[in-house]
Amino acid sequence: MAGKMEVDGPSGGVMASTSCPGSVSVSLHPLVIMNISEHWTRVRAQEGKPTQVLGAVIGKQKGRNIEVMNSFELLFDLIEGEIILNMEYYNTKEEQFKQVFSDMDFLGWYSTGDTPTFSDIKIHKQICQINESPIFVRLNPLARQSDLPVTIYESVIDLVNNEATMLFVELQYTLATEEAERIGVDHVARMSTSDTGEGSSVAEHLIAQHSSIKMLHSRVKLILEYIKAVQAGEVPKNHDILREAYSLCYRLPVLNTPKFKEDFYNQCNDVCLMAYLGTITKGCNTINQFVNKFNVMYDRQGMGRRMRGLFF
Repeated sequence: MAGKMEVDGPSGGVMASTSCPGSVSVSLHPLVIMNISEHWTRVRAQEGKPTQVLGAVIGKQKGRNIEVMNSFELLFDLIEGEIILNMEYYNTKEEQFKQVFSDMDFLGWYSTGDTPTFSDIKIHKQICQINESPIFVRLNPLARQSDLPVTIYESVIDLVNNEATMLFVELQYTLATEEAERIGVDHVARMSTSDTGEGSSVAEHLIAQHSSIKMLHSRVKLILEYIKAVQAGEVPKNHDILREAYSLCYRLPVLNTPKFKEDFYNQCNDVCLMAYLGTITKGCNTINQFVNKFNVMYDRQGMGRRMRGLFF
C-alpha cells in the first residue's frame, strides 16, 4: 500500500565520523514535530501496529541558516522491497503549498524510526533529485527518554573502501516558535497531561477576557439607559455622573486613528474571507455530490434503455 511501510531494522554503516561537523544551522518549529507525530499515530491506528511514515519538510533557507516551518505527507510504492517515491504526487503537493506558502521552499524529508538505515540512504538519493542538499528529520515515537526524540541529518559524500559513498551527518538544531505555535503547544500539552479534564491556561485566559467584555457591556448599557432616562425626564440630572459619562465618551476618539481603522478593516476582511472560503467549499461539495448522483442516475437510465432495446 502506498504511503506507509514496515519499521526498518537496525542500521549500520550509514553514519559519517562524529568528527565531521555539520555545514548548516537548523531551527525547527514545533508544528513539524506535531505533524509527524500525528501522521505516525494515525497510520498506526489504521494498521494496528507501528509503521514507518514519510513526508516532506518545507521552510526557509538563508545562506547556512535553515528554518523548518511546516511539512506534508508523501506517497510511495514498495517495488521489490525498495521504496520508490511518487514524484507525481510530490509535484502536485508542491504546486499547492506554493500557492499558500509562496515564501517557503522544499528543504528535505522526514521519517520515523530509531536510527538511519541503508533504506534511508536510498530514499535520500531520490530526494536529492528535488533538492541537491536536503536535510533528513528523524522522529522516534517509541523512544523512552526525557529529551526530544528528534534528530536531524544532512548527507555527505565520503570514501569508503575507495568508493564514493553517501553518509549521514547529525546536525545540531534549536527550537523556534511563533505566538500561534506557543498557544497550540501549550493547549495540547496541558490537555494531554491533565487528568481532571481542566482546560489550558489559554482557555482560562479566553474565559477571563469573555467575562471582562461581558461586564463592560453591562456597564455601558447601564450608562446608556441612565442617559436616556435623563433625556426623557424620568430621573433628575446628576451633573457628576454626566461629567463622568462625558469623560468616558471623550476618550473614544483615541481609537479613531488611521492605524486602528486599517488593522480593524484588515481583520474584518480576513474573517469575511475565511467565511467566504468556507461557503465556497461547502457549495463545491454539494455540487460534487449532485454530479455523482446525476452520473449514477444517467448510467441507470442508459442501462434501462439498452435493456429495453434487447427485449423489444
